[in-house]
Amino acid sequence: MTTAAAARVADTVEPSPGRRPRRARFGAVPSRPTGAIVLIVIGVLFAVPLLATAWFTFQTASTGAFTLAHYAAIFDPAQSSNYSDLFAGLGNSIVLAIIVVAIIVLLLLPAMLLAELRFPRVHRVLEFVCLIPITVPTIVLVVGFIPVYQVVQSVLGSDPWTLAFAIGVIVLPYAYRPIQANIGVLNLTTLTEAARSLGASWPMAVWRVVLPNLRRGLLSSCLLTVSVVLGEFTIANFLGQNTFQTALLLLQQTDGYVAAIFALAALLFVFVLLVVISTAGSIGRPRKKKS
Repeated sequence: MTTAAAARVADTVEPSPGRRPRRARFGAVPSRPTGAIVLIVIGVLFAVPLLATAWFTFQTASTGAFTLAHYAAIFDPAQSSNYSDLFAGLGNSIVLAIIVVAIIVLLLLPAMLLAELRFPRVHRVLEFVCLIPITVPTIVLVVGFIPVYQVVQSVLGSDPWTLAFAIGVIVLPYAYRPIQANIGVLNLTTLTEAARSLGASWPMAVWRVVLPNLRRGLLSSCLLTVSVVLGEFTIANFLGQNTFQTALLLLQQTDGYVAAIFALAALLFVFVLLVVISTAGSIGRPRKKKS
């Protein structure tokens, strides 16, 4: 009996030649058919509202007949004044996204690298500061931003780009997690010490060794930041600024068809960003040849 049990243990620990070792599974792991069914159901739940919105944009208001007039109206010079606020809000949101991404790259990323390489005791404090905005409702943060922005507007003016300081606080949890997850799978201390032992300076070690290994986390952080900025409504609405979401809400009251077109385009753009995030870091890598 003991010999049979030992044989079974040896067979699970050391598989026979030609047989791939089985990975241990923890918890309930669905089978392939079950996973396919779940993906199909979720895909249908997401696709039906999008397809219904797309079909709505091709309908005539009175008869419901198929038409392209709503799409043509966007590029009609005679109706450009009706959509000027929307295009201005879209431009403001793009500028905000660029500024917030710059804040993440120029402020958050160096702080995380310093906490990881030189000041490990500050790591917990930095993590707490970056994650606390997700625990506070946005409407509560806006109430705190209002007196602050009274001073900001008196110094820097009331241009929409000043919202980047407030939105930068909102996106901290979404920007911090991808970078930290990438750092967690690397030994940056060993990499930098190896680069330093080969004669590289600190800036060169960070630029040539650290940043290439953080490409996936940094790209995911930037794309998530862009998607959050383009979808932000509460801060801009309460501070009275014209962004894409606030202009879209105003346009919906006068032209629901064009508002639906831009809303659908925004959803598809965010979907493309998520696809890029899921494939980030694997582009350009050589595939392993099967033996």
